[in-house]
Amino acid sequence: MTMRVGVILPTFAPTAAEALDAADEAEESGLDGVFAYDHLWPMGEPGRPAISPYPLLGAIAVRTRLVALGTLVARVGLAADEVLVEEMLSLEALSGGRLVAAVGTGDAKSAQENRAYGIAVRPAHERRAQLAAVLTALVSAGVTAWGGGGSLATNAAIRASGAALNLWAAPVEAVADAARDGEVTWAGRLPSHREPAAALLAALEAAGASWACVIWPGAAAPVVAAASTARRGGG
Repeated sequence: MTMRVGVILPTFAPTAAEALDAADEAEESGLDGVFAYDHLWPMGEPGRPAISPYPLLGAIAVRTRLVALGTLVARVGLAADEVLVEEMLSLEALSGGRLVAAVGTGDAKSAQENRAYGIAVRPAHERRAQLAAVLTALVSAGVTAWGGGGSLATNAAIRASGAALNLWAAPVEAVADAARDGEVTWAGRLPSHREPAAALLAALEAAGASWACVIWPGAAAPVVAAASTARRGGG
């Protein structure tokens, strides 16, 4: 299997302990990357905590050597574009070039987080322009960058920046369509049993995905097992 496989860390917690342990386990298990959400709380659950991705990834950068690490996805508009770019460049330096800077525009579901903290929610076309500017700056700096896919206009802006297109929970057919226009990565949840999980990974690779980033299932072993089965052609 040439497609790389990573996990999205469990960051909706009062402390970073579980996420740090998961990152250590991912590295020790041979997974390719670890990723962190950029939310002020879990979707639709403002009473629950969430760990900020930037200090978490900074801590992971200095305690690991091999795994790629990244945001999935950082949102434009929570901070000035220049601040977001500098945060990414700092992580790139701390990790020795292992950063995957995945950035998106946010949507109606995440807008309530902005409003709760008095952060303006700009119109979609303005957020799209911000996304294009941030991704272009990151690509120009030599940082591996992904853009969170959405509308046709958003996807076109991502492609124009030179970044890869990241699709959340997209069907395999959508991945194959996107791969015709350039690099595409996938993120979402794997089935809980090994055979269907392996089948999904194999199908994503066949469709042209360069990465599959899966929601942390509680341990690295199920992800490693599914990837191994897919690699052997057992999916």
